[in-house]
Amino acid sequence: MNIFQVFQDPNTQWILFGSVLLGISSGVIGCFAYLRKQSLMGDALSHAALPGVCLAFILTGTKSIFFFLIGAMIAGILATMSISFITRYSRIKQDSALGIILTVFFGIGIVLLTQIQHSASGNQSGLDKFLFGLAASMVHSDVYTMAGISLFLIGVSIVFFKEFKLLSFDPGFAKGIGLPTMILDQFIMLLLVIAVVIGIQAVGVVLMAALLITPAVSARYWTEKLHVMIILAGLFGGTSGLIGTIISTWANNLPTGPLIVLSATSIFVVSIVLAPSRGVLAKAMRQKRAKTEILNQQQLKQAIKDGNA
Repeated sequence: MNIFQVFQDPNTQWILFGSVLLGISSGVIGCFAYLRKQSLMGDALSHAALPGVCLAFILTGTKSIFFFLIGAMIAGILATMSISFITRYSRIKQDSALGIILTVFFGIGIVLLTQIQHSASGNQSGLDKFLFGLAASMVHSDVYTMAGISLFLIGVSIVFFKEFKLLSFDPGFAKGIGLPTMILDQFIMLLLVIAVVIGIQAVGVVLMAALLITPAVSARYWTEKLHVMIILAGLFGGTSGLIGTIISTWANNLPTGPLIVLSATSIFVVSIVLAPSRGVLAKAMRQKRAKTEILNQQQLKQAIKDGNA
């Protein structure tokens, strides 16, 4: 299959559309998690979503993103409340609390997943694909759901841009002017949960955290302005979804989710090297110019000293 046939296949077009929208929304929402130094929160929420997905399947018996969304949302809310409770009423710091909740919820999810696989409907469930994602299994209704929720996440980020910006950079000032910072904080967590849930079928529970954070980190290398960073993160995330899906379809039997994450990682590496102010090359050139300037100044001083002598 050549590259042009990839775009002509109707099923690939739907998967491509869903993956691009997923990358855009994940990059946009991930910016606020990254700026608030909660990068691990996406990892914790993605792993915490697994028991919610499994319980939703056990109770309904169907693989519906809508029911998975409800189950994972409940599990995500419980996870964030547990993290807040641990950090507030104990001496355990947030990073340790994140690690505890991540492993506990993921362990419960694996236990439930094993039970489902050994049940009567286990062979048909295919929930093990949610660990690493299986974009090829998406049907039109799944893509419609992903598209709608992705557009919702992007729209909410635009509407609450000022509030999220204040909460990310100066939560003390945001609280001082009367913003409900605790509600906004939980609201961002809820948006992260939603982003995780719509992404686990394509990218998987294990890798979804990378799609949330990697485009945001890449975008941070290119700009100092938040609105530009969000646009770039969405662009990088959408490009990752596009490239990963095309490579997966073009080269048969390669999983889409890991390729999307690898594409995002490749953009991250390019950003590290080529970013105009923060990149490795830019820093090396600045250091070289500084050394040259220092050397010239030393030579000038030596010449003046020799002339006076």
